[in-house]
Amino acid sequence: MKNKFLILGLFSISLLLLACTEDFLEAQTKSTLDESVIFSTPGLAKGAVDGIKVPFGETNSYRGRFLPWYGFNTDTEWYNSSETTSNDNPDLCVYDAKPNNSNMNTLNNAWAMMYLGIERANLCIRGLRTYGNPVPDSELGYLLGEALTLRAVYYADLVKAWGDVPGRFEPLTGETAYIPKTSRDVIYKQLLQDLDEAATLVPWPNGSSATTSVERINKAFVKGLRARIALVASGFQQYPDGIRRSTDPQLSVAIMYALALNECKSVIDSGTCNLEPSFETLWKKYNQEITTAGGESLWEIPFGAGRGRMLFTFAVRHANENQHQAAGNNRGGQSGPLPYVFYDYDESDTRRNVTCVPYRYGPAVNLFARQQLNPFNTWYFGKYRYEWMNRRVISTNDDGVNKLYMRYAEVVLMAAEAANELEGPSAAAPYLKMLRMRAFNPSNHAVKVESYVNSLTSKQDMFNAIVEEHKFEFTGEMERKQALIRWNLLKQNLDIAKEKLFRLREREGEYANVPTTLYTRYAADNETLIIYGLNRNEFNNPGPEYTATPWTAITDSKINAIYRLNPDTRQFWPIWQVFLDNSNGTLINDYGY
Repeated sequence: MKNKFLILGLFSISLLLLACTEDFLEAQTKSTLDESVIFSTPGLAKGAVDGIKVPFGETNSYRGRFLPWYGFNTDTEWYNSSETTSNDNPDLCVYDAKPNNSNMNTLNNAWAMMYLGIERANLCIRGLRTYGNPVPDSELGYLLGEALTLRAVYYADLVKAWGDVPGRFEPLTGETAYIPKTSRDVIYKQLLQDLDEAATLVPWPNGSSATTSVERINKAFVKGLRARIALVASGFQQYPDGIRRSTDPQLSVAIMYALALNECKSVIDSGTCNLEPSFETLWKKYNQEITTAGGESLWEIPFGAGRGRMLFTFAVRHANENQHQAAGNNRGGQSGPLPYVFYDYDESDTRRNVTCVPYRYGPAVNLFARQQLNPFNTWYFGKYRYEWMNRRVISTNDDGVNKLYMRYAEVVLMAAEAANELEGPSAAAPYLKMLRMRAFNPSNHAVKVESYVNSLTSKQDMFNAIVEEHKFEFTGEMERKQALIRWNLLKQNLDIAKEKLFRLREREGEYANVPTTLYTRYAADNETLIIYGLNRNEFNNPGPEYTATPWTAITDSKINAIYRLNPDTRQFWPIWQVFLDNSNGTLINDYGY
């Protein structure tokens, strides 16, 4: 069973950090106990570090703003209402966000909550260093490592969404109330240094009582996060002067990829985490809220039952309350995979039917709902399912399911990418095979794993295969956008996505053998939809008990809505106007906003 993190804040910190008054900031920090007592007492220090996590679950923070909106639209995922003009929600996804966006431009938005979490981390880090003697293999040492890592999570996401942001690595004072943006290169280097230290302080999964749950920080996650940041720091991204790699020699591809490969190898060689035996098992365990460390999940943002919107936002849609959920009407289905993604999978890839779902749960009769076929232009992520949960969601706004922030499969694929860059395709092959062996049944390994991977004999071929594997493995997890940016493939792949959607609609090119009609009937449980015609070349009606449905409808406007402005000029969101207004003139928006 998952644990609810403590809603505990020992410090009185202003909600809007950039709008604090100088007198407040220079006053002695208020706390229920003196810092020297808090940070020298493990139980009290743990309460303070738990307080760093509280901003994740605040209403307009990760819970209701950052997680539901960051990561769309890509060549695999899109906001299902991207073409609507009735509100400005699509702006956040179609690369046309504006500083006054009505969903984001509030004082308690994710930007403020991230900095609130950072300030709490800064206070804990200072307190533990000053009063705690945080050495390795001690409880206070673990708490320092956890605080450093949680701060890195906040900063990694700030930079992912906004590019250059103010860098604050000490508690606020009157002199630091208003500071301009810091080069993200400076922030990357600080995070890499912090995580290097944290890795010496926190145990491997199941190495201590704290690391038996993936709701607490462990060494495998610290190293995986450090590898992810290293690849991002050396990758392409939009700077105020254009799209390029960093010019900082410490963030070169050679140095950062070597760091990433070493960290990934360390995690793999530790044997402390593993791929789940099947892709479906992985996602069933996730929805069942099994948080035991040592499997595929490395760390999850912990939400209580009344917090978090992962299924509320991303699950297979439910029209109303039924046998699987009591959360209310139209739960799930805000976004989904692009229609062609299903057809890009190999038909024997076991990830396909878990990831891409073409049905919803229709209106319930006596609280019983049946699956119903969606329109061709609307698919859902099958990784998130109320019907796989062990409990019945009753909250009308939340589901309490954690955000799976990093899993072992990403470490394996990063190892493949880094090994290919530094040592060539033969060094990357074993890691790519690890993922594909899980994706395909043993009877297919000779062809789909061994022959396929062994045929990738050039560095470019291996890289292209890794980009594709990333799509098949991570669609629906909102990891794709940052990956496309650092590979310098964002607009290029979005344009390819448009072309694919047009060809799929017309059943041309690689989609010429995709049927235009689906045939459906219900299984014996009278709930599960049996669908014929989803696979290529399934053209003939399988029997009179099936109902035929045309399967082609998708408009030009829907396809073109994948982006509104050039994605390569809008890789980051603007800083919201309320934070610009309260920055005393120190913050500005770049990138033409």
